[in-house]
Amino acid sequence: MTAKRSGAAMLIALCLAGAATMAAAQDAEPVFSPALTEDCLAESLAAGFDPAECIGRAAEACMNGSDIGGSTVGMNLCIGAELGWWDTRLNAAYRVLMAQNEATDAEMAELGTSAPKMAPALRDMQRAWIAFRDAACAYEVTWWGGGTGGGPAWNGCMMDLTARQTLRLEAGMER
Repeated sequence: MTAKRSGAAMLIALCLAGAATMAAAQDAEPVFSPALTEDCLAESLAAGFDPAECIGRAAEACMNGSDIGGSTVGMNLCIGAELGWWDTRLNAAYRVLMAQNEATDAEMAELGTSAPKMAPALRDMQRAWIAFRDAACAYEVTWWGGGTGGGPAWNGCMMDLTARQTLRLEAGMER
């Protein structure tokens, strides 16, 4: 075999090895599914346990189901995905609760009551909660002293507090 041919064969082998490595890395990427958390929430209603026990179940399954799930990157991907799922629910619950509160405020105004307005109170509470959540999670990160655990700590704190607020607002919708 000539040097030119062996060099070409080596280049082809390296390209194939690189493609195989990239395919394996893609297989190892965490996959998030909210199904475990959704199932747990449904079960909490039926069995009567605290739905807060369901927080983080999908993120944990995502991390455990991947070769890189225990890495900082994997944790951030999985926890961040569940945070996004809870945030979507939070925003939906807020919109429904705000509409309910506005309707109640209108009814109370028609009746001429001096009851405090619910919609502005909800808005003010949510704004204050966002400030609290952000400050609480910023404090949580300080425990990591600037290390790489700060990212997952931030996401974990944000997920936990966002989920708890979601559950609180969803419970308010049922009143």
